[in-house]
Amino acid sequence: MKKRVVITGLGAITPVGIGTENFWQALIAGKSGIDRISRFDPSEYTTQIAGEVKNFEPAQYIDKKEAKRMDRCTQFAIAAAKMAFEDSGIVLEQEDRSRIGTVVGTGIGGIDTLHDQYKTLFDKGPGRISPFFVPMMIANMPAGQTSITFGLQGPCSCVVTACATGTNAIGDAFKIIQRGDAEVMVAGGTEAAISPAAVAGFCAMKAMSTRNDEPQKASRPFDKDRSGFIMGEGAGVIIMESLEHALARGAKIYAEIVGYGFNADAYHITAPAPEGAQAAKCMAMALNDGGIEPAEVDYINAHGTSTPLNDKNETLAIKSLFGEHAKKLKISSIKSMTGHLLGAAGGIETIATVLTITNGIIPPTINLESQDPELDLDYVPNKAQEHVVNVALSNSFGFGGHNATILVKKYQA
Repeated sequence: MKKRVVITGLGAITPVGIGTENFWQALIAGKSGIDRISRFDPSEYTTQIAGEVKNFEPAQYIDKKEAKRMDRCTQFAIAAAKMAFEDSGIVLEQEDRSRIGTVVGTGIGGIDTLHDQYKTLFDKGPGRISPFFVPMMIANMPAGQTSITFGLQGPCSCVVTACATGTNAIGDAFKIIQRGDAEVMVAGGTEAAISPAAVAGFCAMKAMSTRNDEPQKASRPFDKDRSGFIMGEGAGVIIMESLEHALARGAKIYAEIVGYGFNADAYHITAPAPEGAQAAKCMAMALNDGGIEPAEVDYINAHGTSTPLNDKNETLAIKSLFGEHAKKLKISSIKSMTGHLLGAAGGIETIATVLTITNGIIPPTINLESQDPELDLDYVPNKAQEHVVNVALSNSFGFGGHNATILVKKYQA
């Protein structure tokens, strides 16, 4: 018998706000977090804008000495996990920590640390490399350090599936609880890749918009003038529990996770497969896993990257799976406001999906000024809409052909 799994805590660190309430209020206000890069001088870069997390002070969440031994992406993860635990009301001292696990992923990992230490190596030689270089840089450290910080001794792993990472992490954690291997899981994604090397790499691929003179209008999913994604950074972490565990402690329940699908395009290292065939199958897997019919879905939090190929193929995938019902769906992309948080995208987008269900308000796709005529669905343009949402999907699709979908529904006893 599969256990029911509910969401009881949310923690968000994003370019539009730190903390779940700030994040949500910015989304429904249609506020953009995209601006000129401030973490380094971007003058020589073709793309000079990004969604940076502003006013993040690690010492508010982590011991100052420990924080210095962590990459920014790990700091984000621990801060978001702390917020999520506080939101959940779980008192860890009263729990069996061997039954609490961690699945926190990152697409790129500690690239800031990698960049800094390579500079030290070339400028000063190998004797000056920090002994903390490797444990700060490796991709599993957000998960490892989260488990260490909170003393979580249950199942612990790190997902690295590019832009599908956060959704895969949440899906994997959902399955761990569902099969009875843990009662509580901390899950999500984190990323801090707005570094000279990573930005240069994406610029070289010509994957990002170069609309540098209008930063807040550069990310425009489903618009005919979309010209590439905008990088973002941050973390989205949730607390999931078996329903029995949540009820036993009188927890507030945001929503229930009921399905998870993931598969591969097996097509190209960066481009999505034509017509979105595997993306459609991924969504169908999540629906089948949750025992939900396509016509029951009210809302899709789209991957919606603002790239010509993704937005087209995701739309085709939705139309392929949902048929006539596709016209009735509400669809939006919060990447229009946050930028693309890469490995953290699925984390903050799951949180946005949960809050959409909880509050009955759908965040908009901003900058949708001239909808691409080929993309003819309802993408909730520019202004949030009040709408009852009982069942929702959140999609994430990553380089390497990784597809992941989470199915969330309104909790009913």
